[in-house]
Amino acid sequence: MNPMPRRLLLPGAALFAVMAVLVLAGCASTDGLGHGGSAPSVSVQPRPEAVWPAWAGRTSRAPGAEASTRQPPPRPLRGVEAGPGGLASMDVHAILRADPRTKPLADRGMIDRPGRAGIRPPMFLDLTGDKKPDMLVAADTESGRSILAVYTERGGKIYPILFTSGRSVSVETIGPDLLVRTPCSEGGEQAVRFHWDGARMSTVSDIKNYKRSSRPAGPADQRPSPSDSPSPWGP
Repeated sequence: MNPMPRRLLLPGAALFAVMAVLVLAGCASTDGLGHGGSAPSVSVQPRPEAVWPAWAGRTSRAPGAEASTRQPPPRPLRGVEAGPGGLASMDVHAILRADPRTKPLADRGMIDRPGRAGIRPPMFLDLTGDKKPDMLVAADTESGRSILAVYTERGGKIYPILFTSGRSVSVETIGPDLLVRTPCSEGGEQAVRFHWDGARMSTVSDIKNYKRSSRPAGPADQRPSPSDSPSPWGP
């Protein structure tokens, strides 16, 4: 072999080796900044876009709760105003009479234990984060159905921010959120979580858990039952 071309190839090979080392060094740390490096720009996260817009927004939601963006803000109740003591100093029957949705139950008596029809003692919790207690009212009917209504006060005016109903309703809190549990068929349970969105308590999750039945499931059990919207006052 002619020695001249071999000597001419050496500088090129050395240059290739140096470049390879630099490339490898640049990829060694993928989760941090090198010395003198600048932070990558923050990209705006994409938002969901409907593939078929005409079919968008048709998912079923929990009874009594709809997307707040599709509803006007709640209007204050007419005929009642909160005094200096706020909602805690008000007559619960007066508030229920002023709300068209709860008016049919407004004259029922108070109850202090389950198994009776009437109005449960109102509870007061700060669900809106304004450091003032909001009023939670639940009423049980003879049919076993219950309604839950929540009211907040701003500037002396009383606003209804939640109305929902179900059978044997039980209510829990998760931080500032409300968790409303109702039993389902076959011993299951539905748990709906509500969160203050600045205008009302809106649904953030709706989970149904069903216990496995001891008998084989037939064709009727495999089909979901049609949804209905029964009156909260009837069976």
